[in-house]
Amino acid sequence: MHPTKLTKRHWLLILTLSLLTFVLGTSEFVIVGILTDISSSLHMTNAKAGTLVSAFAITFAIATPLVMSATSHLPKRKWMLFLIGSFIVLNALCVISTSYIMLLVLRIMTAIVTGVLISLAMIVASETMPIKKRGLAISFVFGGFTLANVVGVPIGIVIAERYGWNATFMLTTFLGGLAFLASFFVLPNGLSQERSSIRDQFSLMAQPRILMAFFIPALGFGATYAVFTYLVPILKGMGAPDHSISLILFAYGFISIFSNILAGKIASHNPIGRLRFVFLVQAVVLTSLFWTTNHFILGLINIGFMSLMAILLTTSTQLYLIDLAGIYQPNATGLAASLMPVASNVGIAFGSALGGIVYHQGNLMNVTWVGGIVAVCASLLTFFCHLLDQKQKKSA
Repeated sequence: MHPTKLTKRHWLLILTLSLLTFVLGTSEFVIVGILTDISSSLHMTNAKAGTLVSAFAITFAIATPLVMSATSHLPKRKWMLFLIGSFIVLNALCVISTSYIMLLVLRIMTAIVTGVLISLAMIVASETMPIKKRGLAISFVFGGFTLANVVGVPIGIVIAERYGWNATFMLTTFLGGLAFLASFFVLPNGLSQERSSIRDQFSLMAQPRILMAFFIPALGFGATYAVFTYLVPILKGMGAPDHSISLILFAYGFISIFSNILAGKIASHNPIGRLRFVFLVQAVVLTSLFWTTNHFILGLINIGFMSLMAILLTTSTQLYLIDLAGIYQPNATGLAASLMPVASNVGIAFGSALGGIVYHQGNLMNVTWVGGIVAVCASLLTFFCHLLDQKQKKSA
C-alpha cells in the first residue's frame, strides 16, 4: 500500500467515524433546541432544564480524560462497540423519561460515553491512516460535528415540535443503531492497546508542553464563543428580521463545513506554524465586527468569515497533542486524544462567560474586542510552542 494514498477501506472507515461523530454531536447539541419543550413537559423552569446542558458539559470535561486513562488497555474495537451500544440504550431510556432526575442521570451517563467515543474515534483515525493523510481523516471525523449542527439538530428540533421532545431521542436512538451497524462491519481488529498505569497516564499532564498545547484550542474556541454566544442579539442589533435569524444561523453552520475542510489542509504541513497566523487573522475578523455590523451586508459577510475561521484549529491541535504524547509519554496517547475535545469545552465555557461579563457591563459590541484579544493570546501561545518545537528539532 502506498503510504500517501487512501484506499477504499480507509475511506469507509473515515465515513463510519464521521457518522459516529455526527450521531454523538446531534445527541449532545440538540438538547439546547428542545429545552423549553422538556421544561414544559416535566413542569420545571427553563433555568432548571438548562442544567441538563451544563451537567453534560461538566461531566464531559471531567470524566473523559479519567475514563480514557482507566480504560486505555481495553481492545478498542470491542470497547467502542460496547460504548455505542450503551449510547443506544441511554438514548432509548431518555425516550421514556418521566422526571428531571431520571433525565439528568441519563444525560450525565451519555456525556461520559460521548467523550470517550469521540476520543477513541480520533485515535483510530490517527493510527489507521497514512501519516500524510491523518489531517484529512481527522478533519472529516470532526466534520461529523459540523453536520450535526447543520443537519442533525434542526431535524431533531422539527421532530420535537411535531411529536414531542421524547421523539427526538427516538431519532438519536435510531441514528445510534446505524452507527453501531456501520462500526461493527468496518472497525478493524488489532488496534493498539496501551498498557500503563493511571499514574503513568496522568504523568503526561505534568508536562508543561502538553499544558501549553491544551490551552491553544481552549483559547481558540474561547475567542469564537465570546462573540458567537451573543450572535443573536448582535444580529438583532444589525436589524435582522426575527424570521431570518434561523436562516442566518443555518448559513453560519453551512460555512463552517468549509472551515472544517480547510482545517485538514492546514494540518497537512507545519500545522502549528500555520496556526500562529490563523489566530491573528481570526483576531482581525472578530474585532472587525465592531465596525462592520453598522452595515447589514458587511456585517453578514464578516460573520461568514467568523464562521470560516471558527474551527480551523481543530485538526492541527488534535494531532499536535497526540504527537507530543508520543514524545513525552507514548503510552498516554489515549489521554492525549481526549484533551482537544475537553479543551474545546473549556474554551466554550470560558469564552461565553467572559463575553457575558463584558456584555452586562455595557456595550454589547465590546465582546468583539474581547474575542480578538483572546485570539491574539492564542496566537502568542502558538508562536511560543512553535519556537520550542524548532529548538527541540535542532537539538535532536
